[in-house]
Amino acid sequence: MSDKNREGKRTARERIAVERERQKARERRRRTLIVGSTVVCVLALAAVIGVIAANTGEDKPDTSGPVAAPTGASGQDSLVIPVGQDTARSTLTVWEDFRCPACKNFEDTYRSTIHELTEAGKLRVEYRLATLIDKSMGGSGSLRAANAAACAQDAGKFTAYHDVLFENQPAETDDDFADNSKLIDLARKVDGLVTPAFEKCLNDGTHNSWVAKSNQTFEAGGFGGTPTILLNGKNVYSDKQNPLTPDKLKQMVEEAAKA
Repeated sequence: MSDKNREGKRTARERIAVERERQKARERRRRTLIVGSTVVCVLALAAVIGVIAANTGEDKPDTSGPVAAPTGASGQDSLVIPVGQDTARSTLTVWEDFRCPACKNFEDTYRSTIHELTEAGKLRVEYRLATLIDKSMGGSGSLRAANAAACAQDAGKFTAYHDVLFENQPAETDDDFADNSKLIDLARKVDGLVTPAFEKCLNDGTHNSWVAKSNQTFEAGGFGGTPTILLNGKNVYSDKQNPLTPDKLKQMVEEAAKA
């Protein structure tokens, strides 16, 4: 074999060896990219699972304990928080969810009229609490806020705290009321409400099961949603042909008081 042929074969072998090394390098890079991508996907999946868990109640308050009604609760199964005098000729039943934007709109529109009529002894309000937004949007803010309101009822300060919660309602998609420290901060807006007893009631979820039972009663009632407003048992808020206004509510209550 000539030197030229030997040199050609050696060069060919070297090219083959170099190409094999390149292929091995490409394969190593490919495996590295696959592993890296897999790690990223796993981390992303873990993040998604974490969000889903948060929104589906992985940390949802326990509602399996005994049903403990707040002080002064009345009605069947003690699910009503009453405000106003028992001698009032008219009763307004108000089904609400503290995370519900439509409930806030109702409160902002009718709050002063309701206060005026209850303080005059003409209207008794029966507040009943629901947790629909927790179910539809995820989270536990409706439940925790309702428990906190029940704890405020134990302290004799339900109305003031109820109003503070609606005045400071977060966006429907923000579950801020799921944070007990947020609920306690808002309670500081009510003189004398934040006490060791109130904080323990709130943090222990003393009335969680009561709130859950109230929501079950709402769902069983076949109501369309919150707020549901009944005056002396008649739904007066859902009639689009003859919509309720604060003046109409006041007129109806005052006419009943004169009857």
